[in-house]
Amino acid sequence: MRIEPLETAFRSVDPLGEALHSLHMSGTFYSRSELTAPWGIELPPMPDCLMFHVVTKGRCWIEFPNGDREELESGDFALIPHGQGHAIADSLQTEAINIFELERESVSPRYELLNYGGGGDATHLVCGAVSVEDPAAQRVVSLLPKLILMQTHTPENDWLLDTIRLMASEAERLKPGGDTIITRVSDILVVQAIRHWLASSPLAKTGWLGALQDEQIGKAIAQIHRNPTQPWSVDHLAGKIGMSRSAFAKRFMDLVGEPPMQYVRKWRFQVATGWLRDTDLPLAEIAERLNYESEASFNRAFKQFTGQTPGAIRRRLRRARATG
Repeated sequence: MRIEPLETAFRSVDPLGEALHSLHMSGTFYSRSELTAPWGIELPPMPDCLMFHVVTKGRCWIEFPNGDREELESGDFALIPHGQGHAIADSLQTEAINIFELERESVSPRYELLNYGGGGDATHLVCGAVSVEDPAAQRVVSLLPKLILMQTHTPENDWLLDTIRLMASEAERLKPGGDTIITRVSDILVVQAIRHWLASSPLAKTGWLGALQDEQIGKAIAQIHRNPTQPWSVDHLAGKIGMSRSAFAKRFMDLVGEPPMQYVRKWRFQVATGWLRDTDLPLAEIAERLNYESEASFNRAFKQFTGQTPGAIRRRLRRARATG
């Protein structure tokens, strides 16, 4: 597999846009549920996944172990970015049953149907679990709240109702290619939910996310992301964005919370982890690409950062991918 520099693969008008561009979902699994009151379903944690629920008919409650809860109605999209365990039910008084104890019909390796409940008012859901592998995308996801809710009754989300109608139609009819359409629509809804939070939450203007949106530091971070193999230095990065070395180092530390070169090293290890998972590049070549003097020095630095050797990481990731 040939690895192109990121700057030749794509360019975006802003660094945060590039991070969102990298939100390609994988490991996708979906379920269409036709539920009648009373009903309650407990979903166990899936810590490496983004989980979501789309209400296509009726209403329900989503509740977390700490007691936080939200009511969802038809047309709502709920995203659980960190895969936290939770329950969904027709009411807060209904006992939730673990989903794996319920009988489900498998339509394909990644799509199943669930019919369950006591025969009362109907609620229809399309639910899913997806993961992201790009390091920039993973970092964006790590900074999101435990729940993001998009609702169709708000003016800025007029488009959402038609999108959910399309998903509901494809989920109900199960025509050839329907699961592919649901996958694409789900990707759009997940990214739009994240964009919605980024645009509306004050927390999105602080820390690393705020640094991405800074006119100067954001450009420096984008350079690091696009070109992880460059022999970066503080002087080099500062010159790229027209700042003095001292002013750049201070502003980077203030916004990102760590020195520029520490960020560069961490980013390289994240990139290296992706190469270990997705390519057959020898460790010596990865070390050379990332400007280490030898494979041994790369191994030492990588283990210090991750707690494991590159070889052990590669074996673990390959096993996880083969069994996932």
